[in-house]
Amino acid sequence: MSDIYSGRSGPALLLRAALPAIPGVNTLPGVKKTGVDYEELSLAREPVVLEREDVAAYAELCGFPIKDTVPLPYPHMLAFPLHMALMSSPDFPSPAMGMVHIENSISGYRPIAVGEAVAVTATVGQPEPHPVGKAYRFLTVATVEGEVVWESTSTYLVRGRRNPDATWPSDLVDVAPSGPVFPLKADLGRRYAKVAGDYNPIHLYPLTAKALGFKRQIAHGMWTKARCIAALENRLPDAVRVDVAFKKPVFLPSSVAFGSLKHLDGYDFSLHKRGSDTLHLLGRTTAL
Repeated sequence: MSDIYSGRSGPALLLRAALPAIPGVNTLPGVKKTGVDYEELSLAREPVVLEREDVAAYAELCGFPIKDTVPLPYPHMLAFPLHMALMSSPDFPSPAMGMVHIENSISGYRPIAVGEAVAVTATVGQPEPHPVGKAYRFLTVATVEGEVVWESTSTYLVRGRRNPDATWPSDLVDVAPSGPVFPLKADLGRRYAKVAGDYNPIHLYPLTAKALGFKRQIAHGMWTKARCIAALENRLPDAVRVDVAFKKPVFLPSSVAFGSLKHLDGYDFSLHKRGSDTLHLLGRTTAL
């Protein structure tokens, strides 16, 4: 049974997520991590009507055409507040700040129309050992009138004690850039935050990014995934899965080069820094 999410969004949600990482504050009731044993934690939100204006703003920013259906990654906008709320829960053992989104898998089972009301549930279980720490998988399920129309798994890494016996296999392959090239402006993170609600400081300004260990602001990983899907969108079937692994961060401003290669059931694709071997993202599409 899922609890119903009706809490903060936008910057307030990020502030709440940051509190457990602040010495002193992290001992306060409602903030302090409880250390409680759990099998899984789950949150749900009531159906949300997908408004044309919101969908169009997202589509334009990520490179999708304006249509009567929503871009494949769009329901992640509904899932993100649930992920952050779960991470911010006293029952969740790790602070949200410092968690790194390393993988994302989306399965779309049919196109979702603008104007449909979509309900979302997010669930996280116990962490898995990772070679450089531990990783949590957040499963999100989106339904329309009880029909499962979309699912995703977002995997977040918490760096910590190394696990020399742990493996983290992947069969995603690097594809040489073949075009197009995407020039990215310095304000991309702020513009994406406005449409997606993800105001993590590492994406906003050089000063806020430096405070968290980056030389300047970086693009959202889910924007890079969305932009790659948009580059393939007119070649993908209505029912499709898209898996990606996020590699090196995309510093802003910069230019990135896309490459794709057809395989039996879809496409392998990659995103590199333009004119460099620096790899930002590996991905694969698979027809369902």
